[in-house]
Amino acid sequence: MLETFRRAFQIKDIRKKIGYTFLMLIVIRLGSQLPTPGVNSSYIKDFFAQNSGEAFNLFNAFTGGSFEQMSVFALSITPYITSSIIMQLLTIAIPKLEEMQKEGEDGRKKIVAITRYLTVVLALVESTAMAVGFGRQGLLIDYNFVNAAIVVLTLTAGSAFLMWIGERITEKGVGNGISIVLVINIISRIPSDMATLFEQFVKGKSIASGGLAAVVIVAIIIVLVVFVVILQDGERRIAVQYSQKVVGRKTYGGQSSNIPLKVNTAGVIPIIFSSSLMQFPIVIATFLGKGNGTGIGSEILRGLNQGNWCNPQNIKYTWGLIVYVLLTIFFAYFYTSITFNPLEIANNMKKNGGFIPGIRPGRPTVEYLSKILKYIIFIGACGLVLVQVVPIFFNGWLGARVSFGGTSLIIIVSVILETLKQIESQMLVRNYKGFLNS
Repeated sequence: MLETFRRAFQIKDIRKKIGYTFLMLIVIRLGSQLPTPGVNSSYIKDFFAQNSGEAFNLFNAFTGGSFEQMSVFALSITPYITSSIIMQLLTIAIPKLEEMQKEGEDGRKKIVAITRYLTVVLALVESTAMAVGFGRQGLLIDYNFVNAAIVVLTLTAGSAFLMWIGERITEKGVGNGISIVLVINIISRIPSDMATLFEQFVKGKSIASGGLAAVVIVAIIIVLVVFVVILQDGERRIAVQYSQKVVGRKTYGGQSSNIPLKVNTAGVIPIIFSSSLMQFPIVIATFLGKGNGTGIGSEILRGLNQGNWCNPQNIKYTWGLIVYVLLTIFFAYFYTSITFNPLEIANNMKKNGGFIPGIRPGRPTVEYLSKILKYIIFIGACGLVLVQVVPIFFNGWLGARVSFGGTSLIIIVSVILETLKQIESQMLVRNYKGFLNS
Protein backbone atom coordinates (compact mmCIF):
# COMPACT_ATOMS: atom_id res chain seq x y z
CA MET A 1 0.00 0.00 0.00
CA LEU A 2 2.81 2.43 0.90
CA GLU A 3 4.61 1.53 -2.30
CA THR A 4 1.47 2.32 -4.32
CA PHE A 5 1.21 5.77 -2.73
CA ARG A 6 4.93 6.43 -3.24
CA ARG A 7 4.68 5.67 -6.95
CA ALA A 8 1.41 7.60 -7.23
CA PHE A 9 2.98 10.79 -5.82
CA GLN A 10 5.65 10.59 -8.52
CA ILE A 11 2.96 11.14 -11.19
CA LYS A 12 1.84 14.76 -11.46
CA ASP A 13 -1.81 14.14 -12.48
CA ILE A 14 -2.45 11.60 -9.75
CA ARG A 15 -0.62 13.79 -7.21
CA LYS A 16 -3.02 16.65 -8.04
CA LYS A 17 -6.02 14.36 -7.61
CA ILE A 18 -4.78 13.14 -4.23
CA GLY A 19 -4.14 16.74 -3.15
CA TYR A 20 -7.64 17.80 -4.24
CA THR A 21 -9.15 14.92 -2.28
CA PHE A 22 -7.14 15.86 0.80
CA LEU A 23 -8.31 19.49 0.63
CA MET A 24 -11.94 18.39 0.37
CA LEU A 25 -11.50 16.17 3.43
CA ILE A 26 -10.16 19.18 5.37
CA VAL A 27 -13.30 21.12 4.40
CA ILE A 28 -15.44 18.24 5.66
CA ARG A 29 -13.73 18.08 9.04
CA LEU A 30 -13.88 21.87 9.45
CA GLY A 31 -17.59 21.85 8.67
CA SER A 32 -18.09 19.09 11.22
CA GLN A 33 -17.04 21.54 13.94
CA LEU A 34 -19.48 24.33 12.98
CA PRO A 35 -22.47 24.33 15.37
CA THR A 36 -26.04 24.49 14.11
CA PRO A 37 -27.69 27.82 15.07
CA GLY A 38 -30.11 27.73 17.99
CA VAL A 39 -29.12 24.24 19.20
CA ASN A 40 -28.25 23.21 22.74
CA SER A 41 -25.24 21.00 22.03
CA SER A 42 -25.04 19.72 25.60
CA TYR A 43 -28.44 18.06 25.19
CA ILE A 44 -27.18 15.59 22.59
CA LYS A 45 -24.08 14.80 24.66
CA ASP A 46 -26.30 14.04 27.67
CA PHE A 47 -28.53 12.00 25.39
CA PHE A 48 -25.59 9.83 24.26
CA ALA A 49 -24.50 9.39 27.86
CA GLN A 50 -27.93 7.93 28.67
CA ASN A 51 -28.56 5.96 25.47
CA SER A 52 -26.04 3.42 24.17
CA GLY A 53 -28.15 1.99 21.35
CA GLU A 54 -26.26 0.78 18.31
CA ALA A 55 -28.50 2.81 16.02
CA PHE A 56 -27.33 6.12 17.46
CA ASN A 57 -23.70 4.96 17.90
CA LEU A 58 -23.54 3.77 14.29
CA PHE A 59 -25.17 6.97 13.07
CA ASN A 60 -22.70 9.02 15.11
CA ALA A 61 -19.79 7.03 13.65
CA PHE A 62 -21.07 7.58 10.09
CA THR A 63 -21.28 11.31 10.75
CA GLY A 64 -17.81 11.51 12.29
CA GLY A 65 -19.17 12.76 15.61
CA SER A 66 -21.06 15.59 13.90
CA PHE A 67 -24.36 14.21 15.14
CA GLU A 68 -23.17 14.19 18.75
CA GLN A 69 -21.98 17.79 18.38
CA MET A 70 -25.06 18.70 16.30
CA SER A 71 -22.95 20.54 13.74
CA VAL A 72 -24.12 21.67 10.30
CA PHE A 73 -23.01 18.25 8.97
CA ALA A 74 -24.97 16.33 11.62
CA LEU A 75 -26.81 14.26 8.99
CA SER A 76 -23.62 13.73 6.96
CA ILE A 77 -24.23 11.64 3.82
CA THR A 78 -26.54 9.11 5.48
CA PRO A 79 -29.55 10.44 3.47
CA TYR A 80 -27.57 9.84 0.25
CA ILE A 81 -26.66 6.29 1.33
CA THR A 82 -30.29 5.56 2.17
CA SER A 83 -31.55 7.01 -1.11
CA SER A 84 -28.97 5.00 -3.09
CA ILE A 85 -30.13 1.77 -1.44
CA ILE A 86 -33.77 2.69 -2.09
CA MET A 87 -33.00 3.38 -5.76
CA GLN A 88 -31.24 0.02 -6.11
CA LEU A 89 -34.31 -1.75 -4.74
CA LEU A 90 -36.72 0.33 -6.87
CA THR A 91 -34.68 -0.41 -9.99
CA ILE A 92 -35.52 -4.08 -9.52
CA ALA A 93 -39.18 -3.45 -8.65
CA ILE A 94 -40.05 -0.77 -11.24
CA PRO A 95 -39.56 -1.78 -14.91
CA LYS A 96 -39.18 1.83 -16.12
CA LEU A 97 -36.23 2.39 -13.80
CA GLU A 98 -34.73 -0.92 -14.90
CA GLU A 99 -34.99 0.18 -18.54
CA MET A 100 -33.46 3.51 -17.61
CA GLN A 101 -30.51 1.73 -16.02
CA LYS A 102 -29.90 -0.24 -19.23
CA GLU A 103 -29.83 2.91 -21.39
CA GLY A 104 -26.14 3.42 -20.71
CA GLU A 105 -24.60 6.73 -19.68
CA ASP A 106 -27.79 8.77 -20.24
CA GLY A 107 -29.84 6.41 -18.12
CA ARG A 108 -27.21 6.43 -15.38
CA LYS A 109 -27.28 10.24 -15.28
CA LYS A 110 -31.07 10.22 -14.89
CA ILE A 111 -30.89 7.75 -11.99
CA VAL A 112 -28.17 9.84 -10.33
CA ALA A 113 -30.38 12.94 -10.65
CA ILE A 114 -33.34 11.11 -9.07
CA THR A 115 -31.06 9.92 -6.27
CA ARG A 116 -30.02 13.52 -5.56
CA TYR A 117 -33.62 14.72 -5.30
CA LEU A 118 -34.49 11.76 -3.07
CA THR A 119 -31.48 12.60 -0.89
CA VAL A 120 -32.76 16.13 -0.30
CA VAL A 121 -36.24 14.81 0.51
CA LEU A 122 -34.87 12.29 3.02
CA ALA A 123 -32.64 14.96 4.57
CA LEU A 124 -35.70 17.18 5.02
CA VAL A 125 -37.63 14.35 6.64
CA GLU A 126 -34.78 13.35 8.97
CA SER A 127 -33.94 16.92 10.00
CA THR A 128 -37.63 17.68 10.62
CA ALA A 129 -37.97 14.58 12.79
CA MET A 130 -34.89 15.60 14.79
CA ALA A 131 -35.97 19.24 15.14
CA VAL A 132 -39.46 18.27 16.31
CA GLY A 133 -38.69 15.07 18.23
CA PHE A 134 -35.56 16.29 20.04
CA GLY A 135 -36.57 19.96 19.96
CA ARG A 136 -39.48 19.37 22.32
CA GLN A 137 -37.16 17.58 24.74
CA GLY A 138 -34.55 20.35 24.94
CA LEU A 139 -32.47 20.23 21.76
CA LEU A 140 -33.51 23.75 20.76
CA ILE A 141 -32.70 26.61 23.10
CA ASP A 142 -36.05 28.22 22.18
CA TYR A 143 -38.50 25.75 20.69
CA ASN A 144 -40.56 27.64 18.11
CA PHE A 145 -41.32 27.43 14.40
CA VAL A 146 -38.57 29.82 13.29
CA ASN A 147 -35.76 28.07 15.21
CA ALA A 148 -37.00 24.64 14.12
CA ALA A 149 -37.10 25.79 10.47
CA ILE A 150 -33.53 27.14 10.73
CA VAL A 151 -32.32 23.79 12.08
CA VAL A 152 -34.14 21.87 9.33
CA LEU A 153 -32.75 24.06 6.54
CA THR A 154 -29.22 24.04 8.01
CA LEU A 155 -29.03 20.25 8.37
CA THR A 156 -30.56 19.68 4.93
CA ALA A 157 -28.14 22.13 3.29
CA GLY A 158 -25.22 20.50 5.11
CA SER A 159 -26.17 17.05 3.85
CA ALA A 160 -26.63 18.35 0.28
CA PHE A 161 -23.25 20.12 0.43
CA LEU A 162 -21.52 16.92 1.55
CA MET A 163 -23.18 15.07 -1.34
CA TRP A 164 -21.79 17.73 -3.70
CA ILE A 165 -18.31 17.36 -2.20
CA GLY A 166 -18.50 13.58 -2.64
CA GLU A 167 -19.38 13.96 -6.31
CA ARG A 168 -16.55 16.46 -6.84
CA ILE A 169 -14.07 14.02 -5.26
CA THR A 170 -15.29 11.30 -7.63
CA GLU A 171 -14.89 13.65 -10.60
CA LYS A 172 -11.63 15.44 -9.75
CA GLY A 173 -10.07 13.35 -6.99
CA VAL A 174 -9.36 9.67 -6.40
CA GLY A 175 -11.78 6.92 -5.48
CA ASN A 176 -15.51 7.04 -4.88
CA GLY A 177 -16.19 10.41 -3.26
CA ILE A 178 -19.24 9.37 -1.20
CA SER A 179 -17.40 6.35 0.19
CA ILE A 180 -14.34 8.44 1.03
CA VAL A 181 -16.48 11.02 2.87
CA LEU A 182 -18.01 8.19 4.90
CA VAL A 183 -14.63 6.65 5.68
CA ILE A 184 -13.01 9.91 6.83
CA ASN A 185 -15.94 10.42 9.19
CA ILE A 186 -15.53 6.94 10.65
CA ILE A 187 -11.76 7.27 10.95
CA SER A 188 -12.15 10.59 12.78
CA ARG A 189 -13.88 8.69 15.62
CA ILE A 190 -11.10 6.14 16.08
CA PRO A 191 -8.81 8.34 18.28
CA SER A 192 -11.62 9.04 20.77
CA ASP A 193 -12.58 5.34 20.80
CA MET A 194 -8.97 4.33 21.42
CA ALA A 195 -8.77 6.92 24.21
CA THR A 196 -11.92 5.43 25.75
CA LEU A 197 -10.43 1.93 25.65
CA PHE A 198 -7.18 3.22 27.16
CA GLU A 199 -9.01 4.96 30.00
CA GLN A 200 -11.13 1.90 30.70
CA PHE A 201 -8.67 -0.98 30.42
CA VAL A 202 -5.10 0.36 30.60
CA LYS A 203 -4.90 3.58 32.61
CA GLY A 204 -4.52 3.09 36.34
CA LYS A 205 -3.79 -0.63 36.04
CA SER A 206 -0.56 -2.38 36.91
CA ILE A 207 2.08 -2.73 34.20
CA ALA A 208 1.28 -6.42 33.73
CA SER A 209 -2.51 -6.17 33.55
CA GLY A 210 -2.48 -2.88 31.62
CA GLY A 211 0.08 -4.17 29.13
CA LEU A 212 -1.82 -7.42 28.67
CA ALA A 213 -5.05 -5.50 28.02
CA ALA A 214 -3.30 -3.29 25.45
CA VAL A 215 -1.82 -6.31 23.67
CA VAL A 216 -5.20 -8.07 23.59
CA ILE A 217 -6.94 -4.97 22.17
CA VAL A 218 -4.30 -4.47 19.46
CA ALA A 219 -4.31 -8.21 18.61
CA ILE A 220 -8.11 -8.28 18.22
CA ILE A 221 -8.05 -5.23 15.94
CA ILE A 222 -5.24 -6.66 13.77
CA VAL A 223 -6.93 -10.07 13.46
CA LEU A 224 -10.24 -8.46 12.49
CA VAL A 225 -8.56 -6.21 9.91
CA VAL A 226 -6.74 -9.16 8.32
CA PHE A 227 -9.93 -11.21 8.32
CA VAL A 228 -11.91 -8.39 6.67
CA VAL A 229 -9.21 -7.97 3.98
CA ILE A 230 -9.43 -11.71 3.21
CA LEU A 231 -13.23 -11.56 3.25
CA GLN A 232 -13.36 -8.57 0.89
CA ASP A 233 -10.81 -9.96 -1.58
CA GLY A 234 -12.03 -13.56 -1.47
CA GLU A 235 -13.77 -14.79 -4.61
CA ARG A 236 -14.77 -18.00 -6.37
CA ARG A 237 -13.75 -18.01 -10.03
CA ILE A 238 -15.89 -20.12 -12.35
CA ALA A 239 -14.09 -21.08 -15.54
CA VAL A 240 -15.78 -20.12 -18.84
CA GLN A 241 -14.76 -21.38 -22.27
CA TYR A 242 -15.75 -19.55 -25.48
CA SER A 243 -16.17 -21.54 -28.69
CA GLN A 244 -14.39 -20.51 -31.88
CA LYS A 245 -16.20 -18.70 -34.68
CA VAL A 246 -14.85 -18.38 -38.22
CA VAL A 247 -15.94 -15.21 -40.04
CA GLY A 248 -14.34 -14.94 -43.47
CA ARG A 249 -10.64 -15.54 -42.97
CA LYS A 250 -10.63 -14.56 -39.29
CA THR A 251 -11.23 -16.76 -36.25
CA TYR A 252 -12.93 -15.26 -33.21
CA GLY A 253 -13.27 -16.68 -29.70
CA GLY A 254 -11.70 -19.85 -28.43
CA GLN A 255 -10.23 -18.17 -25.36
CA SER A 256 -10.80 -19.04 -21.71
CA SER A 257 -12.14 -16.66 -19.10
CA ASN A 258 -13.81 -16.80 -15.71
CA ILE A 259 -16.74 -15.39 -13.73
CA PRO A 260 -15.46 -13.95 -10.42
CA LEU A 261 -18.04 -14.42 -7.65
CA LYS A 262 -17.05 -12.45 -4.57
CA VAL A 263 -17.40 -14.25 -1.24
CA ASN A 264 -18.87 -11.11 0.32
CA THR A 265 -21.27 -10.51 -2.55
CA ALA A 266 -23.54 -8.09 -0.67
CA GLY A 267 -20.81 -6.05 1.04
CA VAL A 268 -21.83 -4.33 4.24
CA ILE A 269 -25.48 -3.90 3.16
CA PRO A 270 -26.84 -6.92 5.16
CA ILE A 271 -25.39 -5.53 8.40
CA ILE A 272 -26.80 -2.06 7.73
CA PHE A 273 -30.23 -3.48 6.87
CA SER A 274 -30.43 -5.79 9.89
CA SER A 275 -29.07 -3.17 12.32
CA SER A 276 -31.45 -0.51 11.00
CA LEU A 277 -34.47 -2.81 11.16
CA MET A 278 -33.75 -3.83 14.76
CA GLN A 279 -32.94 -0.32 15.96
CA PHE A 280 -35.84 1.43 14.23
CA PRO A 281 -38.33 0.68 17.07
CA ILE A 282 -35.77 2.00 19.59
CA VAL A 283 -35.33 5.25 17.66
CA ILE A 284 -39.09 5.78 17.43
CA ALA A 285 -39.56 5.02 21.15
CA THR A 286 -36.73 7.43 22.01
CA PHE A 287 -38.30 10.22 19.96
CA LEU A 288 -41.60 9.62 21.79
CA GLY A 289 -39.86 9.48 25.17
CA LYS A 290 -41.12 5.95 25.92
CA GLY A 291 -37.96 3.88 25.90
CA ASN A 292 -37.45 3.33 29.65
CA GLY A 293 -40.70 1.70 30.77
CA THR A 294 -41.27 -1.54 32.67
CA GLY A 295 -43.78 -3.35 30.46
CA ILE A 296 -43.36 -6.07 27.84
CA GLY A 297 -42.74 -3.48 25.13
CA SER A 298 -39.80 -2.01 27.05
CA GLU A 299 -38.36 -5.50 27.57
CA ILE A 300 -38.53 -6.12 23.83
CA LEU A 301 -36.79 -2.79 23.17
CA ARG A 302 -34.00 -3.75 25.56
CA GLY A 303 -33.57 -7.04 23.72
CA LEU A 304 -33.28 -5.18 20.40
CA ASN A 305 -30.61 -2.85 21.83
CA GLN A 306 -27.12 -4.13 20.99
CA GLY A 307 -25.78 -2.42 24.09
CA ASN A 308 -27.53 -5.10 26.20
CA TRP A 309 -26.27 -8.13 24.30
CA CYS A 310 -23.66 -10.50 25.81
CA ASN A 311 -23.96 -8.67 29.14
CA PRO A 312 -23.42 -11.24 31.96
CA GLN A 313 -25.73 -9.27 34.25
CA ASN A 314 -28.60 -9.28 31.72
CA ILE A 315 -27.88 -12.35 29.63
CA LYS A 316 -31.60 -12.77 28.84
CA TYR A 317 -31.46 -9.87 26.38
CA THR A 318 -28.95 -11.74 24.20
CA TRP A 319 -31.89 -13.25 22.29
CA GLY A 320 -31.63 -10.11 20.19
CA LEU A 321 -28.20 -11.27 18.97
CA ILE A 322 -29.74 -14.47 17.57
CA VAL A 323 -32.38 -12.47 15.73
CA TYR A 324 -29.67 -10.14 14.43
CA VAL A 325 -27.60 -13.05 13.05
CA LEU A 326 -30.63 -14.56 11.29
CA LEU A 327 -31.57 -11.18 9.78
CA THR A 328 -28.02 -10.62 8.52
CA ILE A 329 -27.99 -13.99 6.75
CA PHE A 330 -31.46 -13.35 5.32
CA PHE A 331 -30.53 -9.92 3.94
CA ALA A 332 -27.29 -11.33 2.49
CA TYR A 333 -29.37 -13.75 0.38
CA PHE A 334 -32.06 -11.15 -0.34
CA TYR A 335 -29.74 -8.36 -1.49
CA THR A 336 -27.61 -10.69 -3.61
CA SER A 337 -30.74 -12.14 -5.26
CA ILE A 338 -31.79 -8.67 -6.49
CA THR A 339 -28.34 -7.54 -7.62
CA PHE A 340 -26.96 -10.76 -9.15
CA ASN A 341 -29.03 -12.49 -11.84
CA PRO A 342 -27.72 -15.96 -12.86
CA LEU A 343 -30.28 -16.14 -15.69
CA GLU A 344 -28.99 -12.93 -17.28
CA ILE A 345 -25.37 -14.10 -16.99
CA ALA A 346 -26.22 -17.49 -18.51
CA ASN A 347 -28.05 -15.82 -21.42
CA ASN A 348 -25.14 -13.45 -22.10
CA MET A 349 -22.72 -16.38 -22.08
CA LYS A 350 -24.93 -18.29 -24.50
CA LYS A 351 -25.19 -15.32 -26.89
CA ASN A 352 -21.39 -14.96 -26.96
CA GLY A 353 -20.77 -18.68 -27.42
CA GLY A 354 -19.54 -19.19 -23.86
CA PHE A 355 -20.13 -22.18 -21.60
CA ILE A 356 -18.93 -23.58 -18.31
CA PRO A 357 -16.87 -26.76 -18.92
CA GLY A 358 -18.97 -29.79 -18.02
CA ILE A 359 -22.20 -27.77 -17.77
CA ARG A 360 -24.68 -27.47 -20.63
CA PRO A 361 -25.72 -23.94 -21.70
CA GLY A 362 -29.15 -22.64 -20.73
CA ARG A 363 -31.05 -23.80 -17.66
CA PRO A 364 -28.33 -26.19 -16.37
CA THR A 365 -25.92 -23.22 -16.28
CA VAL A 366 -28.47 -21.14 -14.34
CA GLU A 367 -28.96 -23.94 -11.82
CA TYR A 368 -25.21 -24.43 -11.44
CA LEU A 369 -24.56 -20.72 -10.86
CA SER A 370 -27.45 -20.50 -8.37
CA LYS A 371 -26.13 -23.52 -6.44
CA ILE A 372 -22.60 -22.13 -6.21
CA LEU A 373 -23.94 -18.69 -5.28
CA LYS A 374 -25.94 -20.09 -2.33
CA TYR A 375 -22.80 -21.60 -0.79
CA ILE A 376 -20.78 -18.43 -1.35
CA ILE A 377 -23.48 -16.17 0.14
CA PHE A 378 -23.68 -18.30 3.28
CA ILE A 379 -19.89 -18.17 3.77
CA GLY A 380 -19.84 -14.41 3.21
CA ALA A 381 -22.78 -13.87 5.59
CA CYS A 382 -21.05 -15.93 8.29
CA GLY A 383 -17.93 -13.81 7.80
CA LEU A 384 -19.95 -10.61 8.18
CA VAL A 385 -21.62 -11.93 11.34
CA LEU A 386 -18.26 -12.90 12.84
CA VAL A 387 -16.75 -9.46 12.20
CA GLN A 388 -19.78 -7.73 13.70
CA VAL A 389 -20.33 -10.07 16.67
CA VAL A 390 -16.77 -9.96 18.04
CA PRO A 391 -16.92 -6.22 18.96
CA ILE A 392 -20.48 -6.69 20.28
CA PHE A 393 -19.31 -9.54 22.50
CA PHE A 394 -16.48 -7.53 24.03
CA ASN A 395 -18.68 -4.46 24.39
CA GLY A 396 -21.28 -6.47 26.29
CA TRP A 397 -18.90 -8.66 28.29
CA LEU A 398 -16.38 -5.97 29.23
CA GLY A 399 -18.57 -2.88 28.90
CA ALA A 400 -16.41 -1.23 26.23
CA ARG A 401 -18.67 1.54 24.90
CA VAL A 402 -17.17 2.62 21.60
CA SER A 403 -18.78 3.64 18.32
CA PHE A 404 -16.17 1.76 16.26
CA GLY A 405 -17.46 -1.72 15.40
CA GLY A 406 -17.50 -4.40 12.75
CA THR A 407 -19.61 -2.34 10.35
CA SER A 408 -17.16 0.54 10.47
CA LEU A 409 -14.21 -1.80 10.00
CA ILE A 410 -15.69 -3.45 6.91
CA ILE A 411 -16.45 -0.06 5.35
CA ILE A 412 -12.95 1.29 6.02
CA VAL A 413 -11.13 -1.75 4.64
CA SER A 414 -13.35 -2.12 1.55
CA VAL A 415 -13.11 1.57 0.61
CA ILE A 416 -9.33 1.71 1.11
CA LEU A 417 -8.81 -1.42 -1.00
CA GLU A 418 -11.09 -0.08 -3.74
CA THR A 419 -9.36 3.32 -3.74
CA LEU A 420 -5.93 1.70 -4.02
CA LYS A 421 -7.16 -0.41 -6.95
CA GLN A 422 -8.41 2.74 -8.70
CA ILE A 423 -5.08 4.51 -8.15
CA GLU A 424 -3.21 1.50 -9.54
CA SER A 425 -5.52 1.35 -12.57
CA GLN A 426 -4.95 5.07 -13.28
CA MET A 427 -1.20 4.52 -13.05
CA LEU A 428 -1.49 1.56 -15.42
CA VAL A 429 -3.52 3.59 -17.94
CA ARG A 430 -0.96 6.39 -17.79
CA ASN A 431 1.86 3.92 -18.47
CA TYR A 432 -0.03 2.60 -21.50
CA LYS A 433 -0.51 6.16 -22.78
CA GLY A 434 3.18 6.89 -22.30
CA PHE A 435 4.12 3.73 -24.19
CA LEU A 436 1.81 4.62 -27.09
CA ASN A 437 3.12 8.20 -27.29
CA SER A 438 6.69 7.00 -27.36
